[in-house]
Amino acid sequence: MSAAPEHAPTFTRAGLGQRLTPWLPALLVPLIILAGFVLIGSVSSWLTLTVAGLAMGMMLFVMASGMTLVFGLMDVINFGHGAFISVGAFVGVTVLLWLAPLAAAGSVPANLAAMGAAILGAMLATGAMGWAFERVVVRPVYGAHLKQILVTMGGLIVAEQLIYVIWGPQEIYILRPEALKGAVTFLGAAIEKYRLVAVGIGLVLFLAMRLVLTRTRIGLLVRAGVENGEMVRALGYRIDRVFIGVFMAGSALAGLGGVMWALYAQLITAHMGNELMVTVFIVVIIGGLGSVEGCFLGALLVALTQNYVAFLAPKLALVSTIALMVVILMWRPQGMMPVAKAK
Repeated sequence: MSAAPEHAPTFTRAGLGQRLTPWLPALLVPLIILAGFVLIGSVSSWLTLTVAGLAMGMMLFVMASGMTLVFGLMDVINFGHGAFISVGAFVGVTVLLWLAPLAAAGSVPANLAAMGAAILGAMLATGAMGWAFERVVVRPVYGAHLKQILVTMGGLIVAEQLIYVIWGPQEIYILRPEALKGAVTFLGAAIEKYRLVAVGIGLVLFLAMRLVLTRTRIGLLVRAGVENGEMVRALGYRIDRVFIGVFMAGSALAGLGGVMWALYAQLITAHMGNELMVTVFIVVIIGGLGSVEGCFLGALLVALTQNYVAFLAPKLALVSTIALMVVILMWRPQGMMPVAKAK
């Protein structure tokens, strides 16, 4: 038999490290949880902090997921995203106050109906607000990042002032629906019912977004638009309509996140969205532009790290999120799972 020609292709089996590389971002979450267990020592304290971190992470994911899609698809740096969080919280709380008898009833279906109405009202209001915001504020500054930062920050300030006009400058304290009050005990840890509900809502939303983006035609257009919007236009698709739809959906998700955060903190202020924007933006950067999966992992990493560090070393809690972002970006400068290409 003759020897194989020199130009014949050679195949090498990927090493274990190469095969694990795509999964490393997903492995960070269980590694952080395991590290927290080892450092904290107490099972009940660790379990309480972990559930609290997961709940907080799910709420951050809900708020940040819309922003990362808008950033990746439309190349828009929307610092006005925090306005939708605040407005969603205030609209949702207003609906809950209108439906106070249902929220205070001893019936679980009545409580769920009140909470569902609050969420629906907040998402409809912020979705409509997002449509107007895109038309009036964002559309004139497409492609100009510095102008986008300036005008969207201006939009955030205007929205805060409108909240003062409509709802007043006072902080509003709220009570959760009766079914979401209290806690359940597991392995000696008292876990708030609402935190378990927040984890469930976040997981359902993540799976729904994954289903829409990977199994539907509109999801295909969104993902193609993130990768190469010009090619999608060349194929004859009305990508501009997709842009508007994604912007409205992202705004509605911010409104949903605002309602969830309001029930979590049981306190709302006009500037709550502005305060949350720093953390939301860090989640988007850590996850990678345009990546729902990266946003999900980034939100969990930020929340779990913040909860564990606040328990172990309270003085370091203020810088834990920034430190995590620095470490992640030194490892992967484009974020953990980027989808959008540099524009």
